Amino acid sequence: MQNVLVTGGAGFIGSNFVRYLLEAEPQVEIVNLDALTYAGSLENLKDLPDPDRHKFIHGEIGDRSRIDQILRDHAIDTVIHFAAETHVDRSILGPAQFVETNIVGTFILLEAARHYWLVESALSSEVRFHHISTDEVFGSLGTNDPPFSENTPYAPNSPYAASKAASDHLVRSYGHTYGLPFSITNCSNNYGPYQFPEKLIPLMISNALKGLPLPIYGDGKQVRDWLYVEDHCQAIREVIKTGIPGETYIVGGNTQPTNLLVVTTLCEILDECLPNSAYLPHESLVTYVTDRPGHDRRYAMDISKISTDLGWTPRQSLAEGLLKTVEWYLEHQDWVDAIGNKEDYQDWLNRNYLTRGGEK
Repeated sequence: MQNVLVTGGAGFIGSNFVRYLLEAEPQVEIVNLDALTYAGSLENLKDLPDPDRHKFIHGEIGDRSRIDQILRDHAIDTVIHFAAETHVDRSILGPAQFVETNIVGTFILLEAARHYWLVESALSSEVRFHHISTDEVFGSLGTNDPPFSENTPYAPNSPYAASKAASDHLVRSYGHTYGLPFSITNCSNNYGPYQFPEKLIPLMISNALKGLPLPIYGDGKQVRDWLYVEDHCQAIREVIKTGIPGETYIVGGNTQPTNLLVVTTLCEILDECLPNSAYLPHESLVTYVTDRPGHDRRYAMDISKISTDLGWTPRQSLAEGLLKTVEWYLEHQDWVDAIGNKEDYQDWLNRNYLTRGGEK
């Protein structure tokens, strides 16, 4: 990695990765392309380490001429593709944008990279197209089913998951057909700093601080594998640097609590951090709401391949990660206020916070 294009680098995982990579790779120059839709914000890119090595460009991944120009102007040798529509509930209400961004956008990026790297043969150094995907492409697990692995057949159950599955297949096909050097990571539910407050953990923190209901889908016993975002960033870097081109790697947090346990743990942490809160105990704010359509029951990840082949394992336990996350949100109220005051987020919150469970 020398000259890196990060797509979606003003979003949650992307901005954390930009911050992490600037610290971990002092020779890297980063071009950050983001459309700044509702979940992306320049607030996420304040106070970057060594910001002179980071260039932000406001633009769409579907703009082929812009992508071509970026690749040439900056001699991009590595594309790390985060940009995506990611929220299941939004995909149920409006799937068209998920098809446009996640499938068509990925296709345009692949075509641009293929042409620059393979047709023009512009670079003599090694190149890599790394695609960030999700565990949701594999569908849902039963109580006794083995965890997802790199060999699990795809069985997406939502428009979001289907769009990500399609983008995975496109990336893999460009490797097989054209010889485009690629890698894919399928990650589990991420959490940590800078996460947009529509997702489960930041939504619960935000609502609890305001004394609003903490909405739990169904019985709250859906099981997810939770991955601290910095652990995910470390895994991506390791795959790009030492992973074999053409391979897929499962990345998980090695912990699978129920959604209800995550929320009650957050409540306990908030009780300890805010002993004078008017809303003690925060668990009293838990409200059960109607389950969402087609809600996957259980995800679990088998990380043995990335652990054995690349030596990566998550460093953060769930208890430590949740505590660090709560402390970060309490210490960054200016960020919370800036994001929470976005008009489109306020509109969404007013319509949805009592009817959904905030999950990915």
